[in-house]
Amino acid sequence: MKPNITLYTKDYCPFCHRAKAHLRAKGVTDWIEIDVEDDPVQFRAMQTASGGRRTVPQIFINGTHVGGSDDL
Repeated sequence: MKPNITLYTKDYCPFCHRAKAHLRAKGVTDWIEIDVEDDPVQFRAMQTASGGRRTVPQIFINGTHVGGSDDL
């Protein structure tokens, strides 16, 4: 079964690019990416879901908050 992965990102974020590269290296190519740069509603949703974190990426696998790029 494929994992359900959601990434909250910002386009310029090198840690976001690193997280996506890590997923690709593990053979994962399918995820939902939500760019929170200019979307305050999604940014607040990310904060709520991640327990108040304001940094990107915030990564969720099968609905469980994994954390950021280093946590992945």
